[in-house]
Amino acid sequence: MASLAEIRARLAASENKPGSGGSGGGDGSIYPHWNMEEGHSATLRFLPDGNTKNTFFWAERAMIRLPFNGVKGEMDSKQVFVQVPCVEMWGDTCPVLTEVRTWFKDKSLEDMGRKYWKKRSYIFQGFVRENPLHDDKTPANPIRRFIIGPQIFTIIKGALMDPELEELPTDLLRGLDFRITKGAKGGFADYNSSKWSRKESALTEAEQAAIAEHGLYDLGSFLPKKPTDVDLRIIKEMFEASVDGQSYDTERWGTYFRPAGVAAPAGAAPAVETDEDALAPVAKPAPAVISEFDDEEPAVATAPVAAKASTDKAQDILAMIRSRQKA
Repeated sequence: MASLAEIRARLAASENKPGSGGSGGGDGSIYPHWNMEEGHSATLRFLPDGNTKNTFFWAERAMIRLPFNGVKGEMDSKQVFVQVPCVEMWGDTCPVLTEVRTWFKDKSLEDMGRKYWKKRSYIFQGFVRENPLHDDKTPANPIRRFIIGPQIFTIIKGALMDPELEELPTDLLRGLDFRITKGAKGGFADYNSSKWSRKESALTEAEQAAIAEHGLYDLGSFLPKKPTDVDLRIIKEMFEASVDGQSYDTERWGTYFRPAGVAAPAGAAPAVETDEDALAPVAKPAPAVISEFDDEEPAVATAPVAAKASTDKAQDILAMIRSRQKA
C-alpha cells in the first residue's frame, strides 16, 4: 500500500502531464449514493486497493458514450447509447479523441466535441457507516464499491494535497470518514458540500473482521478489458456512424459493443444486461460491452491490508512536494 506522500507525488506528477485534463447492481455491492434525497448525507470509509501495486486507493475509468438514432431494422426505435472504453486509460492513442480534439479549434463544433469527449469515473471500495437509503440492504460482504464522479473526486483529491493531512484516509487506525452530501444546483444533483471528516477514527472490530474474511477488491478487475486492434477498428466505425446520424447496426457491431436491451447477433458471446456489467471482473473470453451503467453518477434532476511505508520515507517525499509547491 502506498503512503500518503507517494500518493501526493503521483497526483502532482499527473497534473503536470500534457492532456490530463443506474442502480446499485444486482448483488448490492455497488452503493448507489445518487439515490439519496436532497439534503441527505452518507458517511463512507474508504479502504485501500487490494492490488498493492496501485499507488492510489481508487481506479480511474474513462468511457466514451456514442449516441445512435435507434437500432437498424427496428420500427419506432428510440435513441440508444453505446459506451466504449477510451484507450487513453492505458496510455494509448484513442481514435475517437484524436478526431474530437481537432473540433475544439472551431467554436461551432465545441458542443459536439463535448458530447463525444471521454467521461471519467472512479471506483473506490469501503464501508457505508451512515446510510440514509432506507431501502438499501447491506450485502453479506459489507465492503461496498463506490462509483464516484469528477465533482466528488475533485474534493477527495484536493484534501489529499492538504499539508495538514498527516495520515492516509484509509489508515486502519487513524483514517478519516468521507461524507457525501447531496444538494441541487440548476435542477441537477450537486455534491460540492461533501467533505472529509476532521476527526480520525479506527475501523471497528466488525469492519476489520470483514476485511479479514472477505479480503479487499482488486479495483482494476472492474475496469473494462483493453480493446484489441479489431476492437479499435470497430470503435472508430461506430464513432463515424454515430456522428453521421446513423442507426446502431447489430449485425456489424453487436459482437463487440451493444446498447442495453439489444440482443446479441447469432453466434455472439452471451452477455448479462445489467447495470453491474460495466463493473464486473473481466472474464476470458469477455462478452460484448453492454452500455447500461452510466459512466458518470446518474444525473438526478430537482485480506489484511499490507503494511504502510515507513514514516521516515513518507516524510522525506512529502518534504520534497512541499518544497516544490513553495518554489
